[in-house]
Amino acid sequence: DPCRNFHCKRGKVCHVDKQGKPSCICQDPAACPSTKDYEHVCGTDNKTYDGTCQLFGTKCQLEGTKMGRQLHLDYMGSCKYIPHCTDYEVDQFPLRMRDWLKNILMQYYERDLDTSGFLTEKQRSKVKKIYQNDKRLVAGNHAVELLLHDFEKNYHMYVYPVHWQFHQLDQHPVDRLLTHSELAPLRASLVPMEHCITRFFQECDGDQDKLIALKEWCHCFGIKE
Repeated sequence: DPCRNFHCKRGKVCHVDKQGKPSCICQDPAACPSTKDYEHVCGTDNKTYDGTCQLFGTKCQLEGTKMGRQLHLDYMGSCKYIPHCTDYEVDQFPLRMRDWLKNILMQYYERDLDTSGFLTEKQRSKVKKIYQNDKRLVAGNHAVELLLHDFEKNYHMYVYPVHWQFHQLDQHPVDRLLTHSELAPLRASLVPMEHCITRFFQECDGDQDKLIALKEWCHCFGIKE
């Protein structure tokens, strides 16, 4: 099968011509497999698609047009009303996000105590110092004032989780810059719960080049140079 090891980007599928030569053509959105309700996704055009196959197939068919350039995966689930993010809320966002990232690493570390696989050896040694610190703020729904106080008092505990998340996302390619598609896995899962995440990342891009550099990312989370 000429298509076996022939890779096509999202929204395209492999097609073999009469000479047996493979090439990538746009996925027909109507030919996408049927999906369950929980697999629906919302596009940046505020339309609900029956899954990522249908969304990216549609984007591919619009290639070269303004609509095609602007269409991205916005968030997981059917489109719904997302409230406007206020200035006050966007200022609070990095406090909650830093705390959340730190606690994700704590959970990974705890799971690795039984069965390893979530963190590398190097990551484990860095997270261990945070985990063993008895002054650590445990997971919970904390008041903004407490999160701010803890960040100022235990600043060193938040530096690594912020760096770790950046490097988890910086994969295609690894270049210390985050593109819209590299941010998508984090954004798409959080938008319904954290309606300020879109504005937060837009404002993170200080030079408006549609890329978030490591320096910009750290600045957004209050991490010093």
